[in-house]
Amino acid sequence: MNSNQPRRNLERRARLRLISGRLKERRAKVVEPLRRGVFVVPATITSLGLLAGFYSLISSLNAHFELAAVMISVAFICDGLDGRVARMSRSTSQFGVEYDSLSDVVAFGVAPAALMYSWALKPLGPIAIVISGLYVVCAALRLARFNVQTGSSDKRRFTGLPVPGAAMLMAGCALAYSYFELNSPHLLCTLMAPLTLALAGLMVSRVPYPSFKTIDVRKRAQVEMMAGVAIVAAMLFAMPQFTMFMLALAYVSSGPVLMVRGERMKKLPFLHRVEPEERATDGQDASPAAAVHEAPAEK
Repeated sequence: MNSNQPRRNLERRARLRLISGRLKERRAKVVEPLRRGVFVVPATITSLGLLAGFYSLISSLNAHFELAAVMISVAFICDGLDGRVARMSRSTSQFGVEYDSLSDVVAFGVAPAALMYSWALKPLGPIAIVISGLYVVCAALRLARFNVQTGSSDKRRFTGLPVPGAAMLMAGCALAYSYFELNSPHLLCTLMAPLTLALAGLMVSRVPYPSFKTIDVRKRAQVEMMAGVAIVAAMLFAMPQFTMFMLALAYVSSGPVLMVRGERMKKLPFLHRVEPEERATDGQDASPAAAVHEAPAEK
């Protein structure tokens, strides 16, 4: 009786392992499709933002400037949602990061530049093309720097004006201009040309800008903050065009205010050149593509 006990224990363990393996297999069959579905959700939101940016571009070409500004605002909402959905569902991926940046180039780089060119800068002729093109280049550089430097900086601050913030100020200007029914093309061109250049410079600058990623909505807020949110919500309901312009202008102005108060972003090189003695490891030569390494990222 005692001699058969070890064999029975081994058989029991084998059956348990077999049952456990089958349970894991069935769980994988159920969970994996759900995970693939969760990954589709943030990508779909990003795609909607990209399409909104494209529709804004088409609207600008057709002289529907207010609609173009609204589409940029829709892309801004999608840009804020896709990241939060991905983090909440734990479905973040490198593909999502790259796809989001490509979407941002269209929605917050090309679309606002087309809006500025068609709506305000066209009387300048070739100079308008230069100004709009410079804005697109600076937006792409800002997004590339953000991707390279993600993960090693202060989460409370961005380095340089975020591209969605610059695009929203441009859209806010167009909406406020339409809201007040202004009609002064020469004054509009005079004001928007330096503003576009200033926004382009702020995007590639090292001016610190507040980041709202560290805000925890589950924490209790002060009564004053809740009152401010209620006032802003009421203003958005009463006069959304002007309120969006004021909010965007306040955010763009917050960076220079932080710099005046003494905040500076630490300067880090984009690339670090590897010395010849560092290129060989374990007796193998590094490939030419490994001649430069990315430095720690900062936002």
